[in-house]
Amino acid sequence: MVEIKSDAALEAMREAGRVVGQALAAVREAAEVGVSLRELDEVAAGVLERAGARSPFLGYQPAFAPVPFPGVICASVNDALVHGVPTDYRLRDGDLLGVDCGAELDGWTGDAAITFSVGTPRAADAALVAAAERALAAGIAAAVPGNRLGDIGHAVGAVAASVGAGMPTDFGGHGIGRRMHEDPSVPNRGRPGRGYPLRHGLTLAIEPMLMAGGRNAYRVDDDGWTLRTVDGSRGAHVEHTVAITDDGPRVLTLP
Repeated sequence: MVEIKSDAALEAMREAGRVVGQALAAVREAAEVGVSLRELDEVAAGVLERAGARSPFLGYQPAFAPVPFPGVICASVNDALVHGVPTDYRLRDGDLLGVDCGAELDGWTGDAAITFSVGTPRAADAALVAAAERALAAGIAAAVPGNRLGDIGHAVGAVAASVGAGMPTDFGGHGIGRRMHEDPSVPNRGRPGRGYPLRHGLTLAIEPMLMAGGRNAYRVDDDGWTLRTVDGSRGAHVEHTVAITDDGPRVLTLP
């Protein structure tokens, strides 16, 4: 069931989203060559703890996962597209790092992701991240009353197609609110004018996932969580929690 949020609920979700934005900013600042993914997880956990928030990631176990997720962030390096487990891996110069984080505060949830280079960026990585960010911006711009979910998916997919990037067909965005994953699903491809109608108070996590190699296939690591490109090409994942309002889309997960 799709829950339409009140204006008061949107304000509460903004507070949860602010914590997410602050956690991602802190992780990005700490992500230097030689720092481990586990240490970055501890940075994010500290931000959540100081804000009085809990992590919706830690201990989360959807149907596809063999074990509960062990961290408060997903940390996906290079060919890892999403759901990377924070391990003792230490970052190297030129790594492409995707970080996904959520926070639950006073019963409401925020969810966002960033991808960036560690140390010296590769030109191809910078272009991939820029394309993912353009896809996210296009999806957010389409999140207005009167449009439908297909308009968001079409906007995201058109940017990915324009740069020849692949995207997983069975992962995308989602509704969000009292729980991290709610109805409706938000696919990264769609037909304009099709799907669930957008209206004031609907809250969505919009999250493009681009694979540089152009293929849509992925494989799952032995950890049961990490999704990697099958061709070893790099991936970029970006995300914001967005409220559809009569005044236009409102991004709830800025720091």
